[in-house]
Amino acid sequence: MNWKMICFAGAASFAFTIGVAHADSQTLRFGVEASYPPFESKTPAGTLEGFDIDIGNAVCERVKMKCVWVENSFDGLIAALQARKFDAINSAMNITAKRKQAIDFTPPVYVMPIQMIAKRGSHLEPTPASLKDKRVGVLQGSTQEDYVRKHWASAGVQVVTYQSQDQIFADLSAGRLDGAVQEVQTAIDGFLAKPEGKDFDFAGAPLTDPSTLGEGTGIGLRKDDAALKAKVVAALDSLKKDGTLSQLSQKYFKRDIIAK
Repeated sequence: MNWKMICFAGAASFAFTIGVAHADSQTLRFGVEASYPPFESKTPAGTLEGFDIDIGNAVCERVKMKCVWVENSFDGLIAALQARKFDAINSAMNITAKRKQAIDFTPPVYVMPIQMIAKRGSHLEPTPASLKDKRVGVLQGSTQEDYVRKHWASAGVQVVTYQSQDQIFADLSAGRLDGAVQEVQTAIDGFLAKPEGKDFDFAGAPLTDPSTLGEGTGIGLRKDDAALKAKVVAALDSLKKDGTLSQLSQKYFKRDIIAK
């Protein structure tokens, strides 16, 4: 599993003891998989940007801690959190019953529909019958993967998993996939609005199944880290009440997706 520290340099780095949570009580380390725009991605210069990045930085400002971003593959985020590689997960992770068995979450921060995209004119629909013998790409370890494996795989749909959303879009554009399932805004910003996505569109309605797709997106924390959870929840509540979260939502999505 490859991961590296972001925004972490200088003498302060020696204050960390690997494997110990909060080695520096003034630093909050967020785990992120940075290829999921507009939630988290990188500029050409390698700087992290996105909705979740802005939320995390705002949380750090409220709790008066320094933000450090630790990159990790999405399917390894929970294991890395449990191994204390970072203090919290802030990476468009939906809250599901399955994940809550392993880690704790803040209340939902926002809710974003999940939908399939396919080539325009393919007449594909997000149903087992329409997708039989077709190849559908999903991010490995995501709620999308849980959904398609539960509802489609047994009906003959070929589920293809990837460690990066960018790889999914590349294979979809190249014709190696028939469809891809992801959050709506990621499909728009990461593919449909780009030249390589000009021949593609949403296929069918958004998917629904709370048991696999969850109840919204939150920040994940270790079950034994009640003190940090209290701080983060209080910061999110403050950011919601003063309108900061809604302002960030309008910035990225032109609408308010903040959970009520």
